[in-house]
Amino acid sequence: MAATREKAMTEADVVAWLGSNLPTWRLEDGWIRRTYKTNGWKGTLMVINTIGHLAEAAWHHPDITASYAWVEVRLMTHSAKGITDKDLHLAKKIEEVVQWQPGPETGHSLEGTPTDPRFAYIKYD
Repeated sequence: MAATREKAMTEADVVAWLGSNLPTWRLEDGWIRRTYKTNGWKGTLMVINTIGHLAEAAWHHPDITASYAWVEVRLMTHSAKGITDKDLHLAKKIEEVVQWQPGPETGHSLEGTPTDPRFAYIKYD
């Protein structure tokens, strides 16, 4: 039995959803995209591996481009030839995990990365 092909969302629906849920992501050339800035190669590799883990767990695989101090992730459902709920939900999970940082408001004892630049690895929004 063949699986039902997912239907791509309209551009207007994608833009509206991103605006309401992921304003740091953008729709460009048929992909939803986000660039994460890092403090160097160590942070870049950590972001790539985080995205890789989440994508593999979701069984939905992004395109990733990286350089010394940045990572760009691009999502599109190839079988639908456009953006589907899969892309939006994976983007939201990537954003939650990559941008997460502990602090007093989280209600636990994790203190977070020191502010000393020697230990910085990602440039949070």
